[in-house]
Amino acid sequence: MDLKAQLKQAVETAAAALGAPLDVAIQETPATKPGDYGTPAAFQIAKAIGGNPAQVAQQLAQTVVLPQGISRVEAAGPFLNFFVDVAAFVRGIVRNKRLYVRVPDEFVDLSVNELRVILPKSKKNENDYLISETVINSPDEISVGRLRGHAKVSVVKDIKGDFYQIPIRMYADLVESDVFGSRENMVENINKIKSQIAALLLSSYADNDGFIYMSVNSLDMDYAAKGNYQLVNFAAHGKVVIEHTSVNPNKELHVGHLRNVVLGDSMARIFRAAGHTVEVQNYIDDTGRQAAESLFAAAHYGLTWDGIQKYDHWMGEGYVRLNADPAKAELESGITAIMHRLEAGELRGEVEKIVHAHLQTCFRLGARYDLLAWESDVVGSGFLGHGLNILEGSPYTSHPTEGKFAGAFVMDVSAFMPNLEESNVVLRRTDGTAMYVAKDVGYQFWKFGLFEGMKFKPFTTDPEGNTIWTSAPDGQPDTEGRFGHAQEVINVIDSRQEHPQKIVKASLGVAGETEKEARSIHLSYAFVTLEGQTISGRKGVTVSADAAMDEAQTRALSALTELNPALAAREDAAEIARRIGIGAIRFAMLKAEPTRKIDFRWEQALALNGDTAPYVQYAAVRAANILRKGAEAGYATDGTGAAWDALPDIDLALAKTVAKLPEVVAQSVRAHSPHVVAQYALDLATAFNAWYNARDKQGKPATNVLASPEGLREARLALVARLRVAFEETLALIGIEIPAAM
Repeated sequence: MDLKAQLKQAVETAAAALGAPLDVAIQETPATKPGDYGTPAAFQIAKAIGGNPAQVAQQLAQTVVLPQGISRVEAAGPFLNFFVDVAAFVRGIVRNKRLYVRVPDEFVDLSVNELRVILPKSKKNENDYLISETVINSPDEISVGRLRGHAKVSVVKDIKGDFYQIPIRMYADLVESDVFGSRENMVENINKIKSQIAALLLSSYADNDGFIYMSVNSLDMDYAAKGNYQLVNFAAHGKVVIEHTSVNPNKELHVGHLRNVVLGDSMARIFRAAGHTVEVQNYIDDTGRQAAESLFAAAHYGLTWDGIQKYDHWMGEGYVRLNADPAKAELESGITAIMHRLEAGELRGEVEKIVHAHLQTCFRLGARYDLLAWESDVVGSGFLGHGLNILEGSPYTSHPTEGKFAGAFVMDVSAFMPNLEESNVVLRRTDGTAMYVAKDVGYQFWKFGLFEGMKFKPFTTDPEGNTIWTSAPDGQPDTEGRFGHAQEVINVIDSRQEHPQKIVKASLGVAGETEKEARSIHLSYAFVTLEGQTISGRKGVTVSADAAMDEAQTRALSALTELNPALAAREDAAEIARRIGIGAIRFAMLKAEPTRKIDFRWEQALALNGDTAPYVQYAAVRAANILRKGAEAGYATDGTGAAWDALPDIDLALAKTVAKLPEVVAQSVRAHSPHVVAQYALDLATAFNAWYNARDKQGKPATNVLASPEGLREARLALVARLRVAFEETLALIGIEIPAAM
């Protein structure tokens, strides 16, 4: 139930009725002002149609149709203030469980931009509907949580318009789950599920016949809702390719690399939650100097791997040794020879060993990948030539015959990168060799599907058993366009590459692909220092990512032992410490805007108070403990027996914070930054702690759930249960797991 989205739509509809279609802003009112939400829309309407804003606000208040959950509206001068119906609002928040459904691709053909749900206020009366012909009969599966089944779509008519009818009757492949219950209870329990049918921008309700009903009209919007059901526009955004990690395959990852991995992985999670199809790519620079130096060092110094030490750490020792060797300059010919062998693909198997080790580090951190794109394959597939051929036809490219660029292939980016001292970018030198940025341009063009290329095969599987693919000369052509073909590309690369990435972006504009240029995103991030020390992998002045994760878990377990010896003695103490430690690292890398430098400090990252993951995790565990005690006492936690009208305003404040998650996800997507979600996690924990510790005028606990009167107790237990789900959803977006206890 996204009440702000409903209010936005309601006010926009009313504004249109007054003759001023507009994009309305809905804001929470300040604590010192009346109401819960407000809008200055009257100013915009008055400007559009003329008139006094205060008078327009009065007209708007009389015209707007209030959505469920809003009790009344008042005009306060030129502003409109909305007052929440506490009982209806909290009940709606509790009942709105966000479950995503992945729908077969055939559904996308149903004019998705013209669809929106208007849900009936009561259950279907079968006499009002006429089932007509089947429009889709898909053998593909729909998944809802852990439940799977086949779908058939029929058109259903009623006096309000067309309805799509989707049967959710499950067959022999029904997976029993704690969400849907047993096979026998499935039809009954499915009525409690607010399924979101992704590709149709639809929400739904299920009746006892096992069908889900959805309606259609011509409005297009990202968020809409009716009753207790929430809509999310899944299909309008399309596919997003996110490239992250892309660590040179020459040594182990260090703690500075963690920021890249965590930023990219969290962005992938957030974009998926917003409804995008996401493809995560990891670029492997297997022809670069760093890889050549590590391979050369192992052979030159006669190093032998013992099979025990992590392989990338062992290779890194040789790399550091070579770069500290006073005689390195004399070894240049040997390093160059290794580079030639890498370019010829002769040593790919050796590099693959390092990549496998890198993946184990990233898996441990929670990152997952879809495709490994190797530089040798990018070069071998002719991406450079394909990209330059596309640019040849642009009025912004040329082959000067005189001056300092004579004989070169030059791209003028002044129209796309103004105020540069030199706006001409050399893509290919006079001698025919290409600049490095030209290769990046070709790779970016391929990501957007401007040309085909590379072959692919399975490389390995992630911890969940999903296949990670790799580009490979001996792979199969991508005849189905599985990889690339993005509507948006996000490259997670540190701030040192800001200028080259701007050139890559501008090249799309030069090629006439203005929409793709706008959706070519460089997620730039600043450096990480460790306890105030600058990291240098070449000099060996660093802490490896593996060692950082080991240290985090060790410190977390030590803290558990000190604070709660009984907890540290549990069989799952190591798993609890792992979740706290990894969570602390991820959160520390995410909580600030990416462009801000981070000084990672252990004591701060693992603190139970402040802006840390353990602070949020502890609040989530506290919520679970309340629910456990309630269940042990025999009280319902699902809203059964709840007296919603008994809820005071203090409970409303907590519910309003819970309700913000969809808005936060949308904001994070717009900002291309997961710090928005991390900050919301802190807000959620702070709101819960304030609610939990609230006192009445006599100084007594005001929100003691289990001591609350019957009815209020059940309402509060249901609210805490929904809060716990919000914690799980929010932390999952940034890859943080909640411990079983703290």
